[in-house]
Amino acid sequence: MRPKRDSSYGCIKALLLLGRVSNLPTVWSNCLAAWLLAGGALVESADQQRFTWLIAGATLLFLAGMFLNDAFDVQFDREHRPERPIPSGAITAKTVWVLGIGQLLLGLGCLVWMNTLATLCALGLAASILLYDWLHKRTAWSPMLMGLCRLFLYLLAAATTTEPLGLSVVLCAFALWAYIVGLSNIARREATGGRVNSWPCWLLGLPLALAFALPYWDGEADISWRGVLVAAALYALWTVRSLLFTFKSMTPQYGRTVSGLLAGIVLFDFLLTANQNMQMGVVFFGFFGLALLFQRYIPAT
Repeated sequence: MRPKRDSSYGCIKALLLLGRVSNLPTVWSNCLAAWLLAGGALVESADQQRFTWLIAGATLLFLAGMFLNDAFDVQFDREHRPERPIPSGAITAKTVWVLGIGQLLLGLGCLVWMNTLATLCALGLAASILLYDWLHKRTAWSPMLMGLCRLFLYLLAAATTTEPLGLSVVLCAFALWAYIVGLSNIARREATGGRVNSWPCWLLGLPLALAFALPYWDGEADISWRGVLVAAALYALWTVRSLLFTFKSMTPQYGRTVSGLLAGIVLFDFLLTANQNMQMGVVFFGFFGLALLFQRYIPAT
């Protein structure tokens, strides 16, 4: 019986590694932040139902993207990352393809029924995922494609509310795109090494400027500046800390920088919503803690 238990454990671990599930709290955080920024509420049962379907669909699409990422990258992983589930023999490439496509279709099924805009955003997200998985090892512009996935996720979450899609949400979505571009610029060097261009990292500062500009843009009279300042300080300190592992270490630790910045997506979300509902800060901190906890067991990249 022992080999059977070991085999089951190995299969579960392979699935968790393929899905990079330590990043799921950042997906949920993105959904919550965009929902709040769009003016969505969670009081009525209909709102709660839509938000639940949003979380389910976003989770499945994220997992699909991660599974298909490994399916497309089999040859690269065999050369540079032989410990990944497919080249290590923990799971077959065919199984990963089937699971990835199945999750993609199920994720779309959770989302396309809500409204026309949500359907378009869901399709845009799915297309961005497939495009990134296909091209990210072939082009230097892959960080922009990765950022596009999170941009569409933000727009999708906002579109599932009953409120119209405002310009402030669109600006926040582009800020998230910029954050992911800066992060992915470093992640591309994690497996192969080499010099990292520092200029894309300046994009990580864009959310700070936006957080202080949004209240004026939206014309809010009652602004919780204390909350914004706290969120800005936490975001800035965590981002700088993460970058130091790459730019101020004698031996660049790309993995620690990327893992830190991935968890920092939750702080990004908290920063942009801090002027609206500080009570939700508890939820965002919970997501942040979960991301860090999960990273101890499942690598984020």
